[in-house]
Amino acid sequence: MAPTDELVFAPLGGVGEIGMNLGLYGFGPRKARTWLIVDLGMSFAGEEAPGVDLVLPDIRFLETERKNIAGLVLTHGHEDHIGAVLDLWPRLKCPIYTTGFTAGLLEAKRAGEPGAPSQLPITVVRRGAPVELGPFSVEFIPVAHSIPDSHALAIRTKAGLVVHTGDWKLDPTPVVGLPTDVARLAALGDEGVRAIICDSTNAIRDGVSPSEAEVAASLRQIVGKARHRVAFTTFSSNVARIRGIAEAAYANGREVVVVGRALERVIGVAREQGLLDGVPAFRSAEAYGYLPREKVVAILTGSQGEPRAALRRIADDDHPEIALSPGDLVVFSSRTIPGNEKVVNHIVNALIKRGVEVLTDRQALVHVSGHPRRGELTEMYRLVRPQVAVPVHGEALHLHEHALLAKSLGVPEVVNCYDGHVIRLAPGPAERVDDVPFGRLYKDGRLLIADGARSIPERRKLSYVGAVSVAVAVDRQGGLAGDPSVEITGIPERGEGGIDMLDHVLDTVVATLDGLPKARRRDPDALAETLERAVRSAVNAVWGKKPVCHVHILEV
Repeated sequence: MAPTDELVFAPLGGVGEIGMNLGLYGFGPRKARTWLIVDLGMSFAGEEAPGVDLVLPDIRFLETERKNIAGLVLTHGHEDHIGAVLDLWPRLKCPIYTTGFTAGLLEAKRAGEPGAPSQLPITVVRRGAPVELGPFSVEFIPVAHSIPDSHALAIRTKAGLVVHTGDWKLDPTPVVGLPTDVARLAALGDEGVRAIICDSTNAIRDGVSPSEAEVAASLRQIVGKARHRVAFTTFSSNVARIRGIAEAAYANGREVVVVGRALERVIGVAREQGLLDGVPAFRSAEAYGYLPREKVVAILTGSQGEPRAALRRIADDDHPEIALSPGDLVVFSSRTIPGNEKVVNHIVNALIKRGVEVLTDRQALVHVSGHPRRGELTEMYRLVRPQVAVPVHGEALHLHEHALLAKSLGVPEVVNCYDGHVIRLAPGPAERVDDVPFGRLYKDGRLLIADGARSIPERRKLSYVGAVSVAVAVDRQGGLAGDPSVEITGIPERGEGGIDMLDHVLDTVVATLDGLPKARRRDPDALAETLERAVRSAVNAVWGKKPVCHVHILEV
């Protein structure tokens, strides 16, 4: 190791927020580091970006460092860890390394998405067998999570060993997949761990998360007590939950119907990987209407209120094949992601109004998190015994509480870190030494739009105040070549005092034109500016809001 070599960690997403995970490890001198990318995820847009489908991390820093990237390593197959790969990999074109189920999910997604790369250079690695990527040696260590084939990473360099936990929990009976390999983690602790980069999602919750096996037992009881149809909605990627629901159905003499493309895709990959061995083939939506009410269990997409997912369409009585009747039961075997409460509540209320019973994790053990609570974090630190702790994967509160816990457990150095920070892990004291560019990209239809692009704030403004379009034709002498044309969008039809808003705008345009000398009409820019000011002021006078106003001047 050269005297100028450093090992650094630099997150571009997922630290200070939940979702959109993208972590970087760099090794070498400051001006010539080699980079290892860990995960490349997405998140969902909120009200701040109307009409936007997904939010991806801004990778402009990585694009400038493309020739120095050793590879992209994926810890597991959740969308907040792999969801940006298809859109952003073409900008990087680096090799990808992951394990079997994650690779299968990514390939199935690639095959079904228009415009995706024709192929991805994925190397499927074996857990426990180190992968050499430039100055990094990466070992995949099984951990329990809410999707199969999840892994922590042991990242070795000449500067020391780092444990990157990914998403994990301590679950000795995960139903599908392997439990967390505590023996291997303890062995790494014996070897000497310089730093742990650790999941903070549930750092504010005491105790230990229940096991997936406990949920499966609870689901069996719920199905056994139900009189009519039972419909479960859960995260499509939770194969253990899907298996638990299926076993609950079969134990009570019921058939399983699966509804939703995302579920079908995950189930297909799970069967290929042997994760649903012994579970009979599921029935399609077409079979639903032919099964007796007391003999069916449905598994539906839409636990987060997605507008075109099965559950939302069923709640709105808009599904062509699936309907629920009074007395049927819908079980939300999931948690509501922050920001989705309003749309999920819409579904719950719509179902209850129609006489459908609804069960959530507030009433019964129907869901457990895939992330560690404080008791599990304490055990992880006992096993690994790191010199440095860097809390990640969480909002500010989660990171803060995790840092306090790590300090209370005697970790010598605890570093506060957020997206864009460059944290030196070794040699010397762990601390923030630099910053790199970071941000967001909005996936808007088939386009990727930068966070600072005009279209997003303009669209947000339109959603608040509407728009007026004015078209005026003038001749070279400044005379009108026809009647003005006016359109209003997103504006009340009638203003204060019952004034017809369209007529009010048109009258304003005509009056403004009549009051202008022909010389001023001959200047298109000045004419447009005058009309825009007049229209916005007139609308504000009878509505209390100033709309966006577009004025088109046609010279004839």
